[in-house]
Amino acid sequence: MQFVVCGEALIDLVPDEGGDTFRTPWSALSAGGPVNTAIGLARLGERVQFAGRLSTDRFGRQLRAHLAAGGVGLEQSVDSDDPTPLAVVSVGADGSATYAFHFDRTAAFGWRAAELPAVDQGDWLHVASLATVVDPGAGALLPWVDAHTGPLSFDINVRPTVIADPEDYWRRVQPWLEVLGRHGGVVRGSDEDIDFLAGASGETGTPESVLRAWRDRFGFGVAVVTTGASGAWGCDAQGEGRVPGRPVEVVDTVGAGDTFTAALLAEYARSGDLHAALDEGVAAGAYACGRRGPQPPTRAELEAFLER
Repeated sequence: MQFVVCGEALIDLVPDEGGDTFRTPWSALSAGGPVNTAIGLARLGERVQFAGRLSTDRFGRQLRAHLAAGGVGLEQSVDSDDPTPLAVVSVGADGSATYAFHFDRTAAFGWRAAELPAVDQGDWLHVASLATVVDPGAGALLPWVDAHTGPLSFDINVRPTVIADPEDYWRRVQPWLEVLGRHGGVVRGSDEDIDFLAGASGETGTPESVLRAWRDRFGFGVAVVTTGASGAWGCDAQGEGRVPGRPVEVVDTVGAGDTFTAALLAEYARSGDLHAALDEGVAAGAYACGRRGPQPPTRAELEAFLER
């Protein structure tokens, strides 16, 4: 089986130490949640294609090289003369990251129906993040994903700095939950994602109870909530369960949720065991928190970390 990961590729601009009022140093990191997840899957030994629009500019060439070096195939990506989107990252004292996005008329969000690749029935199609809610590209992606007849997953990954109104955000997310319901797919969200959307969806309660209610309403097969250092919760047709977090010295949390998703999907696709998939996801996400920037573990690194 092959994973096809579809979504945005962008550059994270992360501040470095030093500088003055005239010049400040920054690191330009290859990023974007779907990129992180694609590389996470490849590092775990999965066959992966990235379906994205990649700019022909300098940052776009960096992203293409980064994906290829990470073992991700690019045959299902397309070139664009639009610029690469940017995310300016601020890292708090506790390692948590916040983002200011700059992507009007940029490559990642300009999908047209004629550009979208053919995905084999046996491929696992994973869609994620801002590409699913930012027009005009989101409007082309939705029917394309709905037409897929193989396994399907969706990472909500809410960004309130992009769409601040929960009602508007929910209007854009709900059709994706309906598609996942029609296909019995996997839906992953963080507790913060669910809290942001809960009221607009008409639900109240804990993130777990809200996502369970969405699963009951829309009919998707697997619901997963990540809860930061506390671990993760999930439910499927066999029941529900929680996996606690793993202690780690946090450098930053950039890409931790994307890394969790990669490990979750790899194990769930292999075994169908949700508890095992949650355990691997939590371990992979914790491992990523111990590194600067989005750096998912290899299979050997994850197995060593699980044995600690």
